[in-house]
Amino acid sequence: MDYLSYSHDHTLVALSLVLAVVSGFTGFTLTQNLSAKTIVQRKISVSMAAVALGGGIWSMHFVAMLGLSLPVSVFYDAAITLASALIAILVVAVALVILHFFVRTSFNIILAGCIVGAGILLMHYIGMAGLQLCKPVYSVQGLVLASSVAFFSCGLAFWVAYKERNNRNIFLATICFGIAVVSVHFLAILNTKFVEVSARSEFGPLISNETLAVIVVISSFIILCLFLWVSSTFLSPHVTNVKSVGDEQRPDAGNNSGPQHIPCERDGAKVFIALRDVLAIRADGHYSQVYTEKEKYFCVWPITEVDRRLESFGFIKVHRSYIVNSARVDRFERLKDKGYCVFGTPMAPRIPVSRSKLKAAQEAIITTPGTIGAK
Repeated sequence: MDYLSYSHDHTLVALSLVLAVVSGFTGFTLTQNLSAKTIVQRKISVSMAAVALGGGIWSMHFVAMLGLSLPVSVFYDAAITLASALIAILVVAVALVILHFFVRTSFNIILAGCIVGAGILLMHYIGMAGLQLCKPVYSVQGLVLASSVAFFSCGLAFWVAYKERNNRNIFLATICFGIAVVSVHFLAILNTKFVEVSARSEFGPLISNETLAVIVVISSFIILCLFLWVSSTFLSPHVTNVKSVGDEQRPDAGNNSGPQHIPCERDGAKVFIALRDVLAIRADGHYSQVYTEKEKYFCVWPITEVDRRLESFGFIKVHRSYIVNSARVDRFERLKDKGYCVFGTPMAPRIPVSRSKLKAAQEAIITTPGTIGAK
Protein backbone atom coordinates (compact mmCIF):
# COMPACT_ATOMS: atom_id res chain seq x y z
CA MET A 1 0.00 0.00 0.00
CA ASP A 2 1.40 3.37 -1.06
CA TYR A 3 1.01 6.00 1.63
CA LEU A 4 0.79 9.68 0.74
CA SER A 5 3.32 12.14 2.10
CA TYR A 6 2.02 15.23 3.85
CA SER A 7 3.14 18.40 5.62
CA HIS A 8 1.62 21.14 7.78
CA ASP A 9 1.27 24.89 7.38
CA HIS A 10 2.85 26.17 10.63
CA THR A 11 0.75 29.36 10.59
CA LEU A 12 -2.50 27.38 10.61
CA VAL A 13 -1.12 25.05 13.26
CA ALA A 14 -0.44 28.06 15.50
CA LEU A 15 -3.90 29.46 14.73
CA SER A 16 -5.51 26.15 15.72
CA LEU A 17 -3.76 26.34 19.10
CA VAL A 18 -4.99 29.92 19.59
CA LEU A 19 -8.57 28.83 18.83
CA ALA A 20 -8.36 25.95 21.32
CA VAL A 21 -7.09 28.25 24.09
CA VAL A 22 -9.63 30.99 23.30
CA SER A 23 -12.54 28.53 23.32
CA GLY A 24 -11.37 27.03 26.62
CA PHE A 25 -11.13 30.43 28.30
CA THR A 26 -14.54 31.43 26.94
CA GLY A 27 -16.27 28.25 28.09
CA PHE A 28 -14.76 28.21 31.58
CA THR A 29 -15.51 31.91 32.11
CA LEU A 30 -19.12 31.60 30.91
CA THR A 31 -19.75 28.99 33.61
CA GLN A 32 -18.31 31.00 36.50
CA ASN A 33 -20.59 32.03 39.41
CA LEU A 34 -23.69 30.34 37.99
CA SER A 35 -25.31 29.78 41.39
CA ALA A 36 -25.85 33.55 41.57
CA LYS A 37 -28.07 33.35 38.46
CA THR A 38 -31.61 32.21 37.79
CA ILE A 39 -32.33 28.78 36.29
CA VAL A 40 -32.98 30.32 32.88
CA GLN A 41 -29.75 32.33 33.00
CA ARG A 42 -27.86 29.23 34.10
CA LYS A 43 -29.23 27.21 31.18
CA ILE A 44 -28.32 29.95 28.71
CA SER A 45 -24.79 30.24 30.12
CA VAL A 46 -24.24 26.48 30.00
CA SER A 47 -25.56 26.35 26.42
CA MET A 48 -23.24 29.16 25.33
CA ALA A 49 -20.29 27.49 27.08
CA ALA A 50 -21.07 24.19 25.31
CA VAL A 51 -21.08 26.00 21.96
CA ALA A 52 -17.79 27.75 22.83
CA LEU A 53 -15.99 24.60 24.02
CA GLY A 54 -17.51 22.14 21.53
CA GLY A 55 -17.31 24.62 18.66
CA GLY A 56 -13.72 25.38 19.63
CA ILE A 57 -12.81 21.67 19.48
CA TRP A 58 -14.38 21.44 16.00
CA SER A 59 -12.85 24.68 14.71
CA MET A 60 -9.40 23.76 15.98
CA HIS A 61 -9.60 20.39 14.20
CA PHE A 62 -10.59 21.79 10.84
CA VAL A 63 -8.20 24.74 10.97
CA ALA A 64 -5.46 22.16 11.48
CA MET A 65 -6.89 20.05 8.64
CA LEU A 66 -6.85 23.09 6.35
CA GLY A 67 -3.17 23.35 7.20
CA LEU A 68 -2.61 19.70 6.21
CA SER A 69 -1.02 19.61 2.73
CA LEU A 70 -1.58 16.39 0.75
CA PRO A 71 -0.45 15.68 -2.81
CA VAL A 72 -4.07 15.02 -3.90
CA SER A 73 -7.25 17.08 -3.88
CA VAL A 74 -9.54 16.26 -0.98
CA PHE A 75 -13.16 17.01 -0.16
CA TYR A 76 -15.30 16.61 2.97
CA ASP A 77 -18.70 15.02 3.39
CA ALA A 78 -20.93 17.87 4.57
CA ALA A 79 -23.26 15.67 6.64
CA ILE A 80 -20.46 13.89 8.50
CA THR A 81 -18.62 17.18 9.05
CA LEU A 82 -21.76 18.75 10.53
CA ALA A 83 -22.35 15.67 12.68
CA SER A 84 -18.83 15.95 14.12
CA ALA A 85 -19.52 19.55 15.21
CA LEU A 86 -22.89 18.71 16.78
CA ILE A 87 -21.45 15.73 18.65
CA ALA A 88 -18.65 17.85 20.09
CA ILE A 89 -21.14 20.46 21.35
CA LEU A 90 -23.57 17.82 22.69
CA VAL A 91 -20.89 15.87 24.60
CA VAL A 92 -19.53 19.06 26.20
CA ALA A 93 -23.10 20.06 27.12
CA VAL A 94 -23.58 16.73 28.95
CA ALA A 95 -20.40 17.35 30.95
CA LEU A 96 -21.46 20.88 31.88
CA VAL A 97 -24.94 19.73 32.92
CA ILE A 98 -23.34 17.22 35.30
CA LEU A 99 -21.23 20.00 36.83
CA HIS A 100 -23.89 22.70 37.09
CA PHE A 101 -27.20 20.89 37.64
CA PHE A 102 -26.09 18.06 39.95
CA VAL A 103 -24.14 18.00 43.19
CA ARG A 104 -20.54 18.82 42.28
CA THR A 105 -18.25 16.15 43.72
CA SER A 106 -14.66 15.20 42.91
CA PHE A 107 -15.95 12.17 41.03
CA ASN A 108 -18.33 14.29 38.92
CA ILE A 109 -15.54 16.73 38.06
CA ILE A 110 -13.28 13.93 36.81
CA LEU A 111 -16.23 12.29 35.05
CA ALA A 112 -17.06 15.53 33.23
CA GLY A 113 -13.44 15.94 32.15
CA CYS A 114 -13.32 12.38 30.80
CA ILE A 115 -16.60 12.94 28.95
CA VAL A 116 -15.12 16.00 27.25
CA GLY A 117 -11.99 13.96 26.45
CA ALA A 118 -14.21 11.35 24.82
CA GLY A 119 -15.94 14.16 22.93
CA ILE A 120 -12.62 15.36 21.50
CA LEU A 121 -11.82 11.84 20.32
CA LEU A 122 -15.29 11.34 18.80
CA MET A 123 -15.11 14.70 17.05
CA HIS A 124 -11.66 13.96 15.63
CA TYR A 125 -12.37 10.51 14.25
CA ILE A 126 -15.87 11.33 12.99
CA GLY A 127 -14.46 14.45 11.34
CA MET A 128 -11.74 12.33 9.73
CA ALA A 129 -14.40 9.90 8.46
CA GLY A 130 -15.77 12.77 6.38
CA LEU A 131 -12.53 12.99 4.39
CA GLN A 132 -13.14 12.05 0.71
CA LEU A 133 -10.77 10.87 -2.03
CA CYS A 134 -8.22 10.23 0.68
CA LYS A 135 -8.59 7.52 3.30
CA PRO A 136 -6.95 7.72 6.76
CA VAL A 137 -5.34 4.54 8.07
CA TYR A 138 -4.95 4.42 11.86
CA SER A 139 -2.56 2.55 14.11
CA VAL A 140 -3.34 0.98 17.47
CA GLN A 141 -0.48 2.96 18.99
CA GLY A 142 -1.98 6.24 17.78
CA LEU A 143 -5.45 5.38 19.09
CA VAL A 144 -4.13 4.42 22.54
CA LEU A 145 -1.84 7.44 22.78
CA ALA A 146 -4.48 9.96 21.67
CA SER A 147 -7.08 8.43 24.01
CA SER A 148 -4.72 8.47 27.01
CA VAL A 149 -3.81 12.11 26.45
CA ALA A 150 -7.47 13.10 25.89
CA PHE A 151 -8.74 11.58 29.13
CA PHE A 152 -5.80 12.64 31.30
CA SER A 153 -5.46 16.22 30.04
CA CYS A 154 -9.20 16.96 29.98
CA GLY A 155 -9.64 15.41 33.42
CA LEU A 156 -6.82 17.65 34.66
CA ALA A 157 -8.27 20.75 32.97
CA PHE A 158 -11.70 20.30 34.54
CA TRP A 159 -10.22 19.39 37.92
CA VAL A 160 -8.23 22.63 37.94
CA ALA A 161 -11.20 24.68 36.69
CA TYR A 162 -13.84 23.28 39.04
CA LYS A 163 -12.12 22.11 42.21
CA GLU A 164 -11.74 25.75 43.22
CA ARG A 165 -13.46 28.40 41.10
CA ASN A 166 -11.24 31.45 40.78
CA ASN A 167 -9.59 33.48 38.02
CA ARG A 168 -6.15 31.92 38.44
CA ASN A 169 -7.54 28.41 38.04
CA ILE A 170 -9.50 29.45 34.96
CA PHE A 171 -6.26 30.60 33.32
CA LEU A 172 -4.50 27.34 34.25
CA ALA A 173 -7.46 25.23 33.10
CA THR A 174 -7.56 27.14 29.82
CA ILE A 175 -3.95 26.23 29.11
CA CYS A 176 -4.61 22.57 30.00
CA PHE A 177 -7.68 22.47 27.76
CA GLY A 178 -5.87 24.08 24.82
CA ILE A 179 -2.98 21.63 25.13
CA ALA A 180 -5.46 18.75 25.41
CA VAL A 181 -7.33 19.57 22.20
CA VAL A 182 -4.22 20.29 20.15
CA SER A 183 -2.24 17.32 21.50
CA VAL A 184 -5.03 14.83 20.80
CA HIS A 185 -5.36 16.05 17.21
CA PHE A 186 -1.69 16.09 16.30
CA LEU A 187 -0.80 12.89 18.16
CA ALA A 188 -3.59 11.17 16.25
CA ILE A 189 -2.45 12.68 12.92
CA LEU A 190 1.19 11.79 13.63
CA ASN A 191 0.17 8.13 13.85
CA THR A 192 -2.17 8.25 10.85
CA LYS A 193 -1.30 7.28 7.28
CA PHE A 194 -3.19 8.46 4.20
CA VAL A 195 -3.95 6.59 1.00
CA GLU A 196 -5.61 7.87 -2.16
CA VAL A 197 -9.00 6.36 -3.05
CA SER A 198 -11.28 6.95 -6.02
CA ALA A 199 -14.64 6.10 -4.45
CA ARG A 200 -16.75 8.88 -2.96
CA SER A 201 -19.23 8.68 -0.10
CA GLU A 202 -22.91 8.97 -0.96
CA PHE A 203 -23.87 9.96 2.58
CA GLY A 204 -24.01 13.72 1.99
CA PRO A 205 -22.93 16.46 -0.44
CA LEU A 206 -19.24 17.20 -0.74
CA ILE A 207 -17.58 20.46 0.29
CA SER A 208 -14.19 21.67 -0.86
CA ASN A 209 -11.35 23.07 1.23
CA GLU A 210 -12.38 26.57 0.14
CA THR A 211 -15.97 26.12 1.37
CA LEU A 212 -14.73 24.51 4.57
CA ALA A 213 -12.45 27.50 5.13
CA VAL A 214 -15.45 29.87 4.96
CA ILE A 215 -17.37 27.74 7.48
CA VAL A 216 -14.39 27.61 9.83
CA VAL A 217 -13.90 31.39 9.58
CA ILE A 218 -17.55 31.93 10.57
CA SER A 219 -17.36 29.53 13.53
CA SER A 220 -14.08 31.06 14.65
CA PHE A 221 -15.61 34.54 14.42
CA ILE A 222 -18.48 33.49 16.70
CA ILE A 223 -16.05 32.03 19.25
CA LEU A 224 -13.85 35.12 19.17
CA CYS A 225 -16.90 37.38 19.69
CA LEU A 226 -17.86 35.33 22.75
CA PHE A 227 -14.24 35.54 23.90
CA LEU A 228 -14.20 39.34 23.65
CA TRP A 229 -17.50 39.55 25.51
CA VAL A 230 -16.46 37.32 28.43
CA SER A 231 -13.03 38.98 28.56
CA SER A 232 -14.59 42.37 29.23
CA THR A 233 -16.62 40.82 32.05
CA PHE A 234 -13.68 38.80 33.37
CA LEU A 235 -11.39 41.83 33.57
CA SER A 236 -14.05 44.24 34.81
CA PRO A 237 -13.22 45.70 38.26
CA HIS A 238 -16.89 46.30 39.15
CA VAL A 239 -16.84 43.73 41.99
CA THR A 240 -14.56 44.93 44.74
CA ASN A 241 -15.91 43.27 47.84
CA VAL A 242 -17.21 39.72 47.76
CA LYS A 243 -18.71 37.51 50.42
CA SER A 244 -19.73 33.98 49.59
CA VAL A 245 -21.04 30.71 50.90
CA GLY A 246 -18.81 27.97 49.46
CA ASP A 247 -17.20 28.78 46.13
CA GLU A 248 -20.01 30.81 44.52
CA GLN A 249 -19.74 34.59 44.85
CA ARG A 250 -21.98 37.63 45.11
CA PRO A 251 -21.27 41.35 45.69
CA ASP A 252 -21.85 42.41 49.27
CA ALA A 253 -22.19 46.03 50.36
CA GLY A 254 -20.48 47.21 53.50
CA ASN A 255 -17.38 45.89 55.18
CA ASN A 256 -15.95 42.40 55.29
CA SER A 257 -17.92 41.52 58.43
CA GLY A 258 -21.19 41.51 56.47
CA PRO A 259 -23.52 38.49 56.61
CA GLN A 260 -23.22 35.37 54.52
CA HIS A 261 -26.04 34.76 52.04
CA ILE A 262 -27.74 31.96 50.18
CA PRO A 263 -28.92 32.56 46.56
CA CYS A 264 -32.68 32.11 46.12
CA GLU A 265 -35.40 32.93 43.61
CA ARG A 266 -38.93 34.22 43.86
CA ASP A 267 -41.29 35.24 41.05
CA GLY A 268 -38.40 34.96 38.59
CA ALA A 269 -36.20 37.41 40.53
CA LYS A 270 -32.89 36.59 42.20
CA VAL A 271 -32.88 37.16 45.97
CA PHE A 272 -29.95 36.74 48.39
CA ILE A 273 -31.12 35.70 51.86
CA ALA A 274 -28.86 36.36 54.86
CA LEU A 275 -28.17 33.09 56.68
CA ARG A 276 -29.23 34.67 59.98
CA ASP A 277 -32.74 35.10 58.49
CA VAL A 278 -33.07 31.48 57.37
CA LEU A 279 -35.14 29.25 59.65
CA ALA A 280 -35.16 25.98 57.76
CA ILE A 281 -34.56 24.45 54.34
CA ARG A 282 -36.67 21.67 52.82
CA ALA A 283 -35.71 19.34 49.95
CA ASP A 284 -37.72 19.84 46.78
CA GLY A 285 -36.52 17.26 44.23
CA HIS A 286 -33.17 18.40 42.85
CA TYR A 287 -33.72 21.82 44.45
CA SER A 288 -34.87 23.12 47.84
CA GLN A 289 -37.22 25.55 49.59
CA VAL A 290 -35.86 28.15 52.01
CA TYR A 291 -38.08 29.33 54.90
CA THR A 292 -37.71 32.69 56.63
CA GLU A 293 -40.02 34.22 59.25
CA LYS A 294 -42.54 35.48 56.67
CA GLU A 295 -41.59 34.08 53.28
CA LYS A 296 -40.67 30.93 51.38
CA TYR A 297 -38.08 30.98 48.56
CA PHE A 298 -36.85 28.63 45.85
CA CYS A 299 -33.15 27.66 45.95
CA VAL A 300 -31.26 25.99 43.09
CA TRP A 301 -29.09 23.97 45.47
CA PRO A 302 -30.16 20.38 46.25
CA ILE A 303 -30.44 19.49 49.92
CA THR A 304 -27.09 17.65 49.88
CA GLU A 305 -25.36 20.77 48.54
CA VAL A 306 -27.07 22.92 51.19
CA ASP A 307 -25.88 20.56 53.89
CA ARG A 308 -22.31 20.63 52.59
CA ARG A 309 -22.15 24.41 52.28
CA LEU A 310 -23.95 25.41 55.50
CA GLU A 311 -22.79 22.81 57.99
CA SER A 312 -20.07 25.12 59.35
CA PHE A 313 -22.60 27.96 59.84
CA GLY A 314 -24.67 26.22 62.55
CA PHE A 315 -27.14 24.51 60.22
CA ILE A 316 -27.90 20.87 61.04
CA LYS A 317 -29.61 18.16 59.03
CA VAL A 318 -32.42 16.79 61.18
CA HIS A 319 -34.14 14.74 58.50
CA ARG A 320 -33.26 13.49 55.04
CA SER A 321 -35.46 16.28 53.66
CA TYR A 322 -34.89 19.06 56.22
CA ILE A 323 -32.07 21.27 57.49
CA VAL A 324 -32.61 23.80 60.29
CA ASN A 325 -30.77 26.83 61.59
CA SER A 326 -30.10 25.69 65.16
CA ALA A 327 -29.77 29.30 66.36
CA ARG A 328 -33.36 30.06 65.23
CA VAL A 329 -35.12 27.03 66.73
CA ASP A 330 -37.62 28.33 69.29
CA ARG A 331 -38.60 24.98 70.78
CA PHE A 332 -37.46 21.38 70.48
CA GLU A 333 -40.13 18.77 71.15
CA ARG A 334 -39.37 15.13 71.77
CA LEU A 335 -41.79 12.34 72.54
CA LYS A 336 -40.23 8.88 72.57
CA ASP A 337 -39.02 8.27 69.01
CA LYS A 338 -40.55 11.42 67.52
CA GLY A 339 -39.12 14.90 67.48
CA TYR A 340 -39.90 18.35 66.06
CA CYS A 341 -38.13 21.68 65.72
CA VAL A 342 -40.56 24.54 66.25
CA PHE A 343 -40.00 28.18 65.34
CA GLY A 344 -41.56 31.24 66.94
CA THR A 345 -43.50 32.28 63.83
CA PRO A 346 -46.75 30.85 62.46
CA MET A 347 -45.39 30.98 58.88
CA ALA A 348 -42.69 28.37 59.52
CA PRO A 349 -43.66 24.69 59.55
CA ARG A 350 -42.88 22.30 62.38
CA ILE A 351 -39.81 20.47 61.15
CA PRO A 352 -39.77 16.72 61.82
CA VAL A 353 -36.63 15.16 63.28
CA SER A 354 -35.85 11.62 62.21
CA ARG A 355 -35.17 8.99 64.85
CA SER A 356 -31.47 8.72 63.97
CA LYS A 357 -31.05 12.51 64.30
CA LEU A 358 -32.90 13.03 67.61
CA LYS A 359 -29.87 13.01 69.90
CA ALA A 360 -27.64 15.07 67.60
CA ALA A 361 -30.40 17.65 67.00
CA GLN A 362 -31.15 18.01 70.70
CA GLU A 363 -27.47 18.43 71.59
CA ALA A 364 -26.93 21.00 68.83
CA ILE A 365 -29.92 23.08 69.90
CA ILE A 366 -29.29 23.08 73.66
CA THR A 367 -25.63 24.04 73.13
CA THR A 368 -26.53 27.03 70.94
CA PRO A 369 -25.33 30.26 72.64
CA GLY A 370 -28.19 31.98 74.47
CA THR A 371 -30.07 28.77 75.20
CA ILE A 372 -30.75 27.92 78.84
CA GLY A 373 -28.46 25.05 79.71
CA ALA A 374 -26.02 25.84 76.93
CA LYS A 375 -22.45 24.99 77.68
